[in-house]
Amino acid sequence: MRFAITTLALFTLGTAAALPHRVCSAGPAFTDPAKADDDFPYQGEYVGEIEHEGELRKFGVQVIALGDGTFDAIAYPGGLPGAGWNPPQKIRGKGKREGTVVKIEGVDWGGTTRRGEIRDGALIVLDDAGKSAATFQKQERTSPTLGQKPPQGAKVIFDGSGVEGVTGGRLTEDGLLMEGVTSKESFGDGLWHIEFRLPYQPKDRGQGRGNSGAYIQGCYEVQMLDSFGLEGKDNECGGIYSAAAPSVNMCLPPLAWQTYDIEFTAATYEDGKKVKPARMTVRHNGVVVHNDVEVKQGTPGGTQGEGKPFGPLHLQNHGNPVRYRNIWVLPKQ
Repeated sequence: MRFAITTLALFTLGTAAALPHRVCSAGPAFTDPAKADDDFPYQGEYVGEIEHEGELRKFGVQVIALGDGTFDAIAYPGGLPGAGWNPPQKIRGKGKREGTVVKIEGVDWGGTTRRGEIRDGALIVLDDAGKSAATFQKQERTSPTLGQKPPQGAKVIFDGSGVEGVTGGRLTEDGLLMEGVTSKESFGDGLWHIEFRLPYQPKDRGQGRGNSGAYIQGCYEVQMLDSFGLEGKDNECGGIYSAAAPSVNMCLPPLAWQTYDIEFTAATYEDGKKVKPARMTVRHNGVVVHNDVEVKQGTPGGTQGEGKPFGPLHLQNHGNPVRYRNIWVLPKQ
């Protein structure tokens, strides 16, 4: 049976991107997948192929839990973001969990409506007779720099052995660093590696959903936020807050470990006047989302303002249980 590309119109509603930002978190925050709600196992990324005009076409699908048994789903022609997607096209649908099955309802697109089901770890596209027409397998993507060891000359900020390298340091029972810490040492130009895990907060939206941030030099924030399936704005994950949106939203599902690899060049001052702004190249989960971009001003909420040649790393406490591990910096000589 043939399916137009619009067959996958069943996969995304996009309400998560349209909801207004709010700071307060109202719902539960899960930090352990084993203790998460009944919707958590269905949320995630799926990849498969479906026939279109006699050819198999690859699609990636992101399914986002909304906390009440309902889901957004977003289909990406070509594959997942950062792994084959051909922007800007997205196809939108919505789903609802009924027992152990999430039913994805299609939208009317060109007079054709399709349905799907998530069951047994896969997303099944159904034909008009309700039979399986294509299977999308669930994916567990990991960053290629996850677990990367610090190179020679690097300064380790946190490696799980203790909190001597930070002020305000607190550890979880399993040895992870908690939010709201600042490195004791200050740095200028350098390459930063930071591993972080966002909580699963399905009932929260916008800035209230798994929020933190990495302030380089205590001043320039690369946002951390559960932006899985959202648009990829400057105040979402991978964004340089209020300065630059990421070129692609590389945020993985909550409770997946993610990485930032940040090449930072400090601002230059002469006689107290800034003559060159700070610059950043940011790799989010191994994908370049900012390529040597200018950061013309600092971000409010850091530990210090602009004007100093050195500054600490600050990991923001925004009231959400964000966790960190394997943090180091390689200063530029």
